[in-house]
Amino acid sequence: MWIGSKHGVLKKELSLKAHPKRQYVRSPKLLNNIRYLHCHACGADDETVVGAHSNSSAHGKGRSIKSDDNMIAALCWDCHHTLDQGHYLSKEEKDQFWMDAHLRTVFSLIKADLWPPEVPIPQSYLDYQNKLN
Repeated sequence: MWIGSKHGVLKKELSLKAHPKRQYVRSPKLLNNIRYLHCHACGADDETVVGAHSNSSAHGKGRSIKSDDNMIAALCWDCHHTLDQGHYLSKEEKDQFWMDAHLRTVFSLIKADLWPPEVPIPQSYLDYQNKLN
């Protein structure tokens, strides 16, 4: 719909639709439990292992917003740096690098009974399990 302004210029009225805000999965307990794991990319078992969040917008990553806490991979500092700052891997290689470590991380946390029951298991892991069965 076109409307007039006080200066006689026609402007198009914009129809803005509200989108519901996304509910992010946040779990300090899950992130803390990563410290019991080794790096699920290179095997390093040092104190630099952290939960590296997915960099994919499909997993909730946004500008200045980390993806869901259940979309993590146990990575040491070197592997995390390679994933986030490394320039020798293509985007596809980085995505596969993270996904492989992510699936192993979820499996390890569940097997060790370190996955908090209130945290949803990622669909990526469930899909992977269904492929195996």
